[in-house]
Formats: sequence, structure tokens, C-alpha cells
Amino acid sequence: QVQLVESGGGLVQPGGSLRLSCAASGSIFSIYAMGWYRQTPGKQRELVAVITSGGSTNYADSVKGRFTISRTNAKNTVYLQMNSLKPEDTAVYYCNAASTTQNYWGQGTQVTVSS
Repeated sequence: QVQLVESGGGLVQPGGSLRLSCAASGSIFSIYAMGWYRQTPGKQRELVAVITSGGSTNYADSVKGRFTISRTNAKNTVYLQMNSLKPEDTAVYYCNAASTTQNYWGQGTQVTVSS
């Protein structure tokens, strides 16, 4: 089992920055990728960014050049640095860890971009 604890959401003005953190514990040796997804009411959860155990990254087109995903050397904490935030980035952000057997999800953290 893997447990994920997120932090760092909140309210920010357009153009501002936030950093989300996701700390993984438990059977972290089984994780081969971690990422961030987001969801707004009435819409499907969508991929924001992902980083593999080898360090490869992938981003949604809507966040390229503004968001950066990174991780600690111990690979048990993943960060999402979000710059130049827009109102359309408002969503609940979920941390995800993919293991060889299943996907794990955090509880979600609200990000609101508004003036």
C-alpha cells in the first residue's frame, strides 16, 4: 500500500505562483511514476504533469512552460511548481502514484486562482 499526503493549495491572484507537495509513504519501492491531475465540477479528471522513476516528465499542453514537476532524490516527495497561474487553472489537484499493481490517489487540494 502507498499513502499520499498533499499540501500547498490555496487562493492566489492571476499571475501568481503556488507550489504543491505530495509525500508518499508505504511501499514506495513499487512506484514507477508520480503525477498531478486536476478536476473541476462536471468534468473528468485530467492529467497535469507526470514524472517517472527515471526522471522523464510529461505535461498537459495547457500548462507547458508554466508548471514544473520535480521530486526529491529519495523519490518519495513530488512537487508541482505552478507559475503564471490563470483562472482556468482553478481546480482540485490530486496527487497520483502508479505502481505495478494499482494507482493510488491523494485526498486532493483546492487551488483557486481569482482576483
